[in-house]
Amino acid sequence: MAEIDATLEELTRFCDEVVERLASVKTSDELTAAKEQIHAHTSPLAVISKAMRNVPPDDRPRIGSALHQARAQLEAAIEVAEGRVGEQELNARLAAERDDIAHYLHPGRLQGAGALHLVTQTRMMLEDLFVGMGFIVAEGPEVETEWHNFEALNIPKFHPARANQDSFYLNYGDPESTLLRTHTSPVQIRLMQTRQLPIYAVVPGRVYRRDTPDARHTPAFHQLEALVVDRGITFAHLKATIEAFTTAYFGPNIQARLRPAYFPFTEPSAEFEITCTVCEGEGCRTCSGTGWIELGGSGMVHPKVFAHVGIDPEEYSGFAFGFGIDRLAQMKVALGDMRILPENDLRVLAQMRGVL
Repeated sequence: MAEIDATLEELTRFCDEVVERLASVKTSDELTAAKEQIHAHTSPLAVISKAMRNVPPDDRPRIGSALHQARAQLEAAIEVAEGRVGEQELNARLAAERDDIAHYLHPGRLQGAGALHLVTQTRMMLEDLFVGMGFIVAEGPEVETEWHNFEALNIPKFHPARANQDSFYLNYGDPESTLLRTHTSPVQIRLMQTRQLPIYAVVPGRVYRRDTPDARHTPAFHQLEALVVDRGITFAHLKATIEAFTTAYFGPNIQARLRPAYFPFTEPSAEFEITCTVCEGEGCRTCSGTGWIELGGSGMVHPKVFAHVGIDPEEYSGFAFGFGIDRLAQMKVALGDMRILPENDLRVLAQMRGVL
């Protein structure tokens, strides 16, 4: 009997000690440590529970009731502590975020406010670069017809390439007749339909695909495509233009290469890559260990595309290439994960001022 009384007294002391500790915790780490004390295999609660099998049957109800009351007391104390700590940390976080916003909005503090987003800086830099090379800048609608987005680009219904550009179709008109554009190439179709030849144009803008967000992909991103249509245009002109662009943007120390590829709207086609600027070619998560980052696709405009817009492929030829502006921004500043760009974290945005 004396041994059981001593055991119950130990359990009571343990509960009182932990309840007092829970009442004073101020952070999630302190709360976790208190929980670990309760659930440790050496705690009186665990030791007495394990020893119940050896307790005489007549004494089990008394000890069992004490264990039940101890657990209920501790669970109630944990619940109160969790609510208090959670509220304190939430209020602290809200206060910090409010201070961040006030830093930019409070009168007299505007000297630290405002900066163009990294993607916007990159787009403006690229537009200036290509204008300097003799291109014009063209824009078009983000909501496109299926004909401009696919059919006119030699991507008919049931073409495998449509599966690679899983699209956001709109509930407008006939089923799957209207969508958020998956690339800026539809603007190239509109240019060839309406603009007098020759054409030297770049098309920047936002595009949409059902991509799973990862270090190099987001469902909404920005592209820039180039289109040249003139007499006597060859693949050599395409290669030289890409080399001039990559050297001007990344500098002479970043290598570029073309790899054979297939695109329905160009023939022949090639993907162009650069040395990964994050790892400088050694291999990392961003480049999947290859040392190279694919920037985009390129090729000579397919004769079927010319036929759709009424251009004679026997008289004119042309090339097109395109890439993600977000990807170029990522590579320019060696950003490991593209998902940071659309999050609008003030701590990140504050670092974008004049980064390019």
